[in-house]
Amino acid sequence: MPELSNDSHRFCIAPMLDWTDRHARFFLRLFSKHIRLYTEMVTANAINFGDSERFLHFNKEEHPVALQLGGSDPEALITACTTAQPYHYDEINLNVGCPSDRVQSGRFGACLMLDPKRVAECYQAMVSASNVPISIKCRIGVDEQDSEAFLHTFIDTLYQAGCRIFIIHARKAWLNGLSPKQNREIPPLHYDRVYRIKAQFPDAKIVINGGVTTMDATRAHLTQCDGVMMGREAYHNPYILSNIDQTLFNETSPALTREEILKKMVIYIEQECQKGVKLNHITRHMLGLYHGLPGARQFRRQLSGSNIQAGLDEIRKAL
Repeated sequence: MPELSNDSHRFCIAPMLDWTDRHARFFLRLFSKHIRLYTEMVTANAINFGDSERFLHFNKEEHPVALQLGGSDPEALITACTTAQPYHYDEINLNVGCPSDRVQSGRFGACLMLDPKRVAECYQAMVSASNVPISIKCRIGVDEQDSEAFLHTFIDTLYQAGCRIFIIHARKAWLNGLSPKQNREIPPLHYDRVYRIKAQFPDAKIVINGGVTTMDATRAHLTQCDGVMMGREAYHNPYILSNIDQTLFNETSPALTREEILKKMVIYIEQECQKGVKLNHITRHMLGLYHGLPGARQFRRQLSGSNIQAGLDEIRKAL
């Protein structure tokens, strides 16, 4: 597996279905040169039997960016990884943490934690077909299988298969009775279990995920783990990322202001709309730029239209 720098996963933005598309990732990249971005989960079969260009295309400015795949068939995952190779992602991640009914019906996501040997087969298949690191994103348990022994056995099985990058959501998943949203909120967080996994597998890269909403919490987790993954807070309040390069990556150049970010997005919007992209497919990701500031509601209204020229005029007016 290719070597990664020690800080390659120091701060990551979570894969979020319907949210972290290429437009959102381009926008989030403007806040930091170094954070690691993840795509929405894409099923292996969607790539293998659908419009692979639509699913895999991204902007070169997004690097470092990882592709998250869903699947449980090693052969299908091999084909998807092979198809993804020419796009030059920096990492491919296997989703073993999503609890949605749709994912379960395809026998992948969090339910795969109950079959660690199958996950190991999928991991090794992906390694055989890829020239970039392969990582696993999982929960700390599933349903009643949520003991520390269960989590240790799962991680150890993958570790023995060669995996050295684990992103662990510090909640278990309930496969029945809770929606995906409830699964992000109701099962209690057990950060200590993730910390102990890092202690038990010291040469593995362990990234902690779940309920991280502040930079203070991020710094605290980094005393125990190799990296932190933030999700919805970074999406709804993106300027929380504004000084992350200076804080976590020893960057000396100043962070971009909100106005500088808007100016860069105007250029991006003009280029993308000329290719036929709808305006609100981009601006919907920008609504939180002025989160918590006076005028934030007016800013969101200014971005809510779909007319390209009027929308650009409104953004310039906001500037």
